[in-house]
Amino acid sequence: MALELGMQVAGYDPAISVESAWRLSHRVQKMDSLESLLAVSDFVTLHVPAVAQTHHLLNAASLKRMKRGARLLNFAREEIVDVEAVIAALQGGRLGAYVTDFPLPQLLGRDNVLLLPHIGASTLEAEDNCAVMAADQLKDFLTNGNIRNSVNFPTTQMARNGGYRITFSNDNVPRVLGSVLSVLADHDINVSDMVNLSRGEIAYNIIDVENEPTQDIIAAIAKADGVIRVRLIPPVPH
Repeated sequence: MALELGMQVAGYDPAISVESAWRLSHRVQKMDSLESLLAVSDFVTLHVPAVAQTHHLLNAASLKRMKRGARLLNFAREEIVDVEAVIAALQGGRLGAYVTDFPLPQLLGRDNVLLLPHIGASTLEAEDNCAVMAADQLKDFLTNGNIRNSVNFPTTQMARNGGYRITFSNDNVPRVLGSVLSVLADHDINVSDMVNLSRGEIAYNIIDVENEPTQDIIAAIAKADGVIRVRLIPPVPH
């Protein structure tokens, strides 16, 4: 969005994922550190979770590294910014303005602070995007067995390479996966690819096989100790 506004965009992320990197425009300049980012930015916007490593990420020391008069935008989490340090930077002219949707009492009534309601997920655009995302992810689960953004299952995805796919959930205990693979081996079903992930007490598995499993094989997997539920997913039509 900043690029479309005609801005030059720089970014810093010490733990960027490959998926996130693919979504970035080649016009975004990669910075090697937070300090280097702060030194060149007229507007700094934060997009990080509230974890131990990000607590007061923007503090008195880091604010001193910002360009004089720069604007700071925080729509991530309240704890990422040391509010007292921000107020001091505003009063000293180091910070030109602070924009946030965490309207703390000490920020009220300041001309160089813009406070917004914390309802980003309730905009019309966000509601539309959430509805589309939910439908797409449900379709992906029904068609391919992939799981994303589940409350109690691990995020588990595997590309389709043709053929039949078996998915099953199980108690996260030893030897369940081995039992299922033994069932397939006993029926001369060759595994071409698989993924096994767990989250808490639940594990989820995606197994691609070269031959079509019979209902008797699926029933045998369902009876294995620890298996909760099994699905057989046919090949995706071309």
